Amino acid sequence: MSSVIDAVNGGSGVASSRAGSAAAAAGSEDRFLKMLVAQLKNQDPLNPLDNAQVTSQMAQINTVSGIEKLNGTVAGLNTRLVALQALQGASLVGREVTVEGSRLAVADGAGRGGFELSAAADQVKVEILNGAGRVVGQLDLGAQSAGRHEFAWPSGEVSDADDYRFRVSAQAGSASVLRTTLARDRVEAVVSDGNVLNLELARAGTVAYDAVRAFN
Repeated sequence: MSSVIDAVNGGSGVASSRAGSAAAAAGSEDRFLKMLVAQLKNQDPLNPLDNAQVTSQMAQINTVSGIEKLNGTVAGLNTRLVALQALQGASLVGREVTVEGSRLAVADGAGRGGFELSAAADQVKVEILNGAGRVVGQLDLGAQSAGRHEFAWPSGEVSDADDYRFRVSAQAGSASVLRTTLARDRVEAVVSDGNVLNLELARAGTVAYDAVRAFN
C-alpha cells in the first residue's frame, strides 16, 4: 500500500514549495485525513491497514505541519524585527555613528577617528593623510589596551570637505597587533531593502544597520 504522506506531499508540494505557509499546513492535514478515511473505507478486509503504519504517517504529517508553522512564525518575527529596526533607525537621522572606515571626521578644528585593537599594544601610532595620500600629521598614543579607542587630531584650517584619512599602526614587542580603523559619520537617511535595513551616511554612503559599531 502506498504511503499516505507520500501521496499528500507528492500531489501538493507542501514540504518543498509551500514551507512556511500556515494555510498550506492546514491543507496538508485536511488532505491527509480525507485520504486516510478513504483508505479505511476501501481497505481489503483480508489485508487491513497496519496500525503502526498509520501511526507513523500521522507522526510525519504532524512533523511537516510543525515545521511549516515554525517557519511561518520565524518569518513573522523577522518582519517585526525589520519594522522595529526601521523605527529605531528613523530616530538616528542627524546623529553620528561609528562604522568601519578611515575617513577623518573634521569639525570645530579637530579631526576625529577611532580604532579597535585585537590585543594590547606597546606602541600605537596614528598617521593623518591628505587627499593626495601624503602624511600631514601624526599622533603617538603610546601603549593601549585591547578594545576600542578614539583620538582627536588638531586639524587647524582643514575642513571636512578636504577628504582627510588616517591609518593606524600598533606593535606589541616586535609583533604587529591586528587593528580595525573606525570612522565617525552622520546618518542622513534610513532605507529598507526587503528584510535588510540600511543607513545612508554622509561620508561612507550606504551601510547595513548591523554594521554600526557605536551610536554616538
